[in-house]
Amino acid sequence: MPLSNDVLDEIRVLTQFNPASALEGIKVHHTASPDTIAATQRLFDKDLITLPDGGYLTSSGQEVIRHLDSLVTVLKGKEAVSS
Repeated sequence: MPLSNDVLDEIRVLTQFNPASALEGIKVHHTASPDTIAATQRLFDKDLITLPDGGYLTSSGQEVIRHLDSLVTVLKGKEAVSS
């Protein structure tokens, strides 16, 4: 299951959010890379974040970030075991 660059960029943006706190948001500035700006807009279009330049996670976004956090935890754990 290959992941497109767009999906990878969206994942990178999502990893900037703190999965432990719904009260912490992010701001993607106009000086960010075009890929990051576009990924942030797509996340907004998908109703995962509250603003086209970041903001906070929506309830759907909070669910997604919990899954992403679990995935990253598993992958980091496997990485540590194989080192």
